[in-house]
Amino acid sequence: MADPPDDSGSRVQLAYETVREAVLRRVLKPGERVTVRPFAERLGISPTPVKAALSILEREGFLVAKQNSGFFVAELTLDDLRDIYELRSAVDALAARDVARTRPPELLARLQELLAGQYEALGADDIETYAELDREFHALIWRGSRNRRLHAIADLLGAQLRLGQNVTITVPGRPQASLDEHREIVDAVLSGDTSAAEQATRRHVDQVIRALVRANDSGTL
Repeated sequence: MADPPDDSGSRVQLAYETVREAVLRRVLKPGERVTVRPFAERLGISPTPVKAALSILEREGFLVAKQNSGFFVAELTLDDLRDIYELRSAVDALAARDVARTRPPELLARLQELLAGQYEALGADDIETYAELDREFHALIWRGSRNRRLHAIADLLGAQLRLGQNVTITVPGRPQASLDEHREIVDAVLSGDTSAAEQATRRHVDQVIRALVRANDSGTL
């Protein structure tokens, strides 16, 4: 059954979000072929918007297209992840400086709540909640920037960073170290020290890259 023309955009968006989430949650594993029909049947839509969604995800780096074979989940190498995190370092540093300069009261209060929640989740060995709060922590800083173009870049980057986060949270001692680094960022932002906020952010991302290297060396990447 063909999709109504005026509803095609929402159906593509639905398919896009569904497939992307399957990739991020590793329901679809790296290297696995992504088949159109199961998603079309599951969502109750025709194959056309699903194919369109897969093309978007291919352009964004989540999938790779192989000639005459279809789409497959991207298998990110250490170099791929390093590239992503180096971009994140630049985006995070810019956003952290902006937030430290403007210090919106509600944002600062929420940052402290998220940090406390991460400590609580880690203490309860609730890694899934910890990871969700970690993502919200960084996304909140991004949204605090007045640079509107940064928001669009950060949205795409944030999704790709989840692929790396799946690895780094398994590195022994890394989650606790990450929280200590988050505390440094929050302290710098609260004090309004833009330079310290940028430096703390860059140190944090550098340590994440180091964790990825360790994971790669141990064969867990």
